[in-house]
Amino acid sequence: MREEKETPERRRERLKQEEIRRNPTGGMNDAFNRASSGGLTDLVGSLGWKGTGILIFLIVIGVIIASFFFN
Repeated sequence: MREEKETPERRRERLKQEEIRRNPTGGMNDAFNRASSGGLTDLVGSLGWKGTGILIFLIVIGVIIASFFFN
């Protein structure tokens, strides 16, 4: 019953916490290899689709503004 009402974000966080409890040195390995462990995936997962859309929009606007200044 609990599994059905659990949001995907909460489920990911719960699984992440269980993995940390089972394998404490895995977190240290992830910290050393953060670039290969998917930092962007964590960001997008925590923002949701609206936040991701806004982030992409702001990046595009920033690139356009920067292109005006550097041309």
